[in-house]
Amino acid sequence: MAQLSLKGSKVLQAQLDGETIRAITGAMVAYEGEVTFKHAGMGGGGGFKAAVKRKMTGESLALMECTGRGLVYFAVDAQDVTVVELDNETMQVESQQLLALDGNLRTDVMFSGLRGATSGQGLFTTTVTGVGQAALLSAGGPPIALEVSPQHPLVVDPDAYVASRGQLNQTFVTDVSWKSVIGEGSGEAFSLRFDGTGVVYIQPEER
Repeated sequence: MAQLSLKGSKVLQAQLDGETIRAITGAMVAYEGEVTFKHAGMGGGGGFKAAVKRKMTGESLALMECTGRGLVYFAVDAQDVTVVELDNETMQVESQQLLALDGNLRTDVMFSGLRGATSGQGLFTTTVTGVGQAALLSAGGPPIALEVSPQHPLVVDPDAYVASRGQLNQTFVTDVSWKSVIGEGSGEAFSLRFDGTGVVYIQPEER
């Protein structure tokens, strides 16, 4: 299994010993050793079915495969990088916040609901499933991990949402009065509500 680690707070280092990892196309900034790169399509290990779903839903995740022996470095727009360990579980992640994942993890697209009953607009989320490491991007600093419990549901601004994991149920809250208070109340404001048990990662800066 490839080993992902941080080189500072904004660069991801992947140590390869014959393995393959996938990363966002164009994120490689340097490499050492004998490493080959090829286009992995939309969603990489999610396969053809996931690629079709991505094309239909607009959930874009263009990945490249990196294979060989050596060190590969990745970075995107000086954003902070966080490595998350998955142990036979599924993590939901905003597609533009996913930087890289090792070859044992699978990606797919999940329907996450309608953005309000009146709009009827469908929203979709990238999922990462299996055992291995995934690297997340966040703007404005490292992501903040917020615990969710049955007694303490969590409401999150969708522009700050990065990822979530655990036994969580996501719904949409459309009566968001605070958006109007800070002058962002154009259109139908909504937020994400999480109930259950798990962790939600948010970034300190809105997209």
